Amino acid sequence: MKIMIVDDEVIIRNGLCTVIDWKELGLDLIPPASSAEEALERIPLEKPDILLTDIRMSGMDGIELAKIVKETRPDTEVIILTGYDDFAYAQQALRGGVMDYLLKTSRPEEIIKAAMKAKQTIAEKREWLRQDIRQRNAANEQALLKLLQGGADGRNAAEIERIREAFRNRMPEAAAGEGQDDWRAVLLSAGGWGEQSSGGLLLGAVDNILRELLPCMTLVDRDRLILVLRGNPGEEQDDRAGLSAALRRVEQILKCEIFAAAGQAANGFESLRRSYEEAADIYSYKGLIGTRGLFSAEHLAGRTGGRAHCSVKEEAELSAILMNNDATGLRHWTNQTVRARADDPAATPATLQAYVQSMLLAGHRWLESVRDGRDEDGETPPSFPATFAYDWEARPEEEAFKMLSAVMSSYHQSLARSKFSYVRKAIAYIKEHLDQPLSLQQVAGFVHSNPNHFSEVFKRETGMTYLEFVTRERMRKAEELLSGTPCKVVEIASRVGYSDIKYFTQQFKKHAGRTPSEYRQTAKEAEE
Repeated sequence: MKIMIVDDEVIIRNGLCTVIDWKELGLDLIPPASSAEEALERIPLEKPDILLTDIRMSGMDGIELAKIVKETRPDTEVIILTGYDDFAYAQQALRGGVMDYLLKTSRPEEIIKAAMKAKQTIAEKREWLRQDIRQRNAANEQALLKLLQGGADGRNAAEIERIREAFRNRMPEAAAGEGQDDWRAVLLSAGGWGEQSSGGLLLGAVDNILRELLPCMTLVDRDRLILVLRGNPGEEQDDRAGLSAALRRVEQILKCEIFAAAGQAANGFESLRRSYEEAADIYSYKGLIGTRGLFSAEHLAGRTGGRAHCSVKEEAELSAILMNNDATGLRHWTNQTVRARADDPAATPATLQAYVQSMLLAGHRWLESVRDGRDEDGETPPSFPATFAYDWEARPEEEAFKMLSAVMSSYHQSLARSKFSYVRKAIAYIKEHLDQPLSLQQVAGFVHSNPNHFSEVFKRETGMTYLEFVTRERMRKAEELLSGTPCKVVEIASRVGYSDIKYFTQQFKKHAGRTPSEYRQTAKEAEE
């Protein structure tokens, strides 16, 4: 909790700041304010939980300050400190919502006692608020969730009547459930309080204020707030404007940011489930359509789906980064690549999820290719989930980086333990650069080895000469491209390092026993 001291006497301010070890009491001391006016300017930003203020100050006095603070931040506890032993002042301060009244001649332990009393009161209020929210949600949950997720088909008349009664009790002026009103489901989340945003306190505060501003039923569902709002038939634009104004008011009061997804208005309870499902679909686009504001189905126009797979170029970039064991480069590439897909105006949660999944599969393919099927030291490569779970709050680029980083670390740690690790590194390099010239001297230089020594060790470890191995890998790659892509033979030859199509054809026939065209035809017939 945070405490602010307000006094126009510098000696008193400094004394209160230094004579008491506030940190030891579990309180963070905010820099003191020299006037009530300064305090009012800073309080909305610094959000003190406890205010220790003098009564008599030049300009606005402490009693007026306390009154304004209790109106704008009712949860803030105020302690009055004054040099005037005047009971009338004390009574006036206590009527204004002040928690305690102390003289400036009070001993430090008396001030500490008052501060700890205020701290305990705040803690009890917050616990009470949490219990109140839990109790209220428990009462609403059965009726509201049954309505939205399973009880809106109208087959259970008694259940529908209980839901109507719950709305009548909460909003008697709404004539709830009588059929002439429109109802709308809204899903929202709140942020902007740092770590406190995810603790439930912020969402509870949003809930409290919205129930005062709008005719609605509410339910805190994990990290989201569900609202069911009463509307007016034929006045959807006005209803939405009213909701938008209420959300802006909440943001102003709590200094937070709200993302809200509103379903279409439904006439009667039995149709409300469709509104909820539409709101849930819109909410799933958080981060793609924005992270703050009120959104509806119109904001999804044109979201037909972005690219869902890594391109050949992107996969090659990823392979190079993984091979170089470049953690910084991997983070930059992952952030940039995922953000590019998220910023695509056609992207949907499904296509972004599929795209990130394809990134992970590309990393897995790279690992399999460089390991060449080996499982050294009983080591198994890191596994990926069958489906990447898209969650904007968890930042998909961060989750992708973590998984790809694990792949990269797995390979390079295994490589470091290998006796002839540079041979494995050379093999991986060869497989990743089959479209480029691959002289023995070039690859030996890449792994920092003498060409003659490298050639000797390479043959001993692979059972083939360097040239035989490169040719085999090029032919294997050509087989994959011939059977799995519509690329022309001349293009395939280029992609496996041959600029002379005639020489490529000779080499391929020597390897596979048939020409590239014959191989492709045979593969096609086998599939059919």
